[in-house]
Amino acid sequence: MVDDYLLRANGLARGCGFHSVSETQIDVRSAKTRREETEHIVRGLNPADKLIILDERGKAQTSTGIAQQLSEWRDERISETVFAIGAADGFDPAALPPNAILWSFGKTVWPHKLVRVMISEQVYRALSILAGSPYHRP
Repeated sequence: MVDDYLLRANGLARGCGFHSVSETQIDVRSAKTRREETEHIVRGLNPADKLIILDERGKAQTSTGIAQQLSEWRDERISETVFAIGAADGFDPAALPPNAILWSFGKTVWPHKLVRVMISEQVYRALSILAGSPYHRP
């Protein structure tokens, strides 16, 4: 399902002013602590990138809100928006960059693989909203 939503999103990306949508998996198995896991995940990010941490303690977003936020960052010429899903024990807040933004899919805790599908679908939905596609029906 992730691959399907990413394929669909990439079909809309350029027409909406985005370069592409992709997924990268980061292997954190060698990390021995939650801090090391967090450092592995955020390593190599440009400080100018938008880092969205998906965490149950984050702010819940609407699909329209996600579309609006992505549109604003695009217009601000933000080159990368990164959605990060933590390892089993979540992120170490002390190891996160100070500009990290926390979003959630509600107060419940979701399995990692479902969150991958959910964020992929929401990115596709956001691009559909920006493209004026009938996919999103409020």
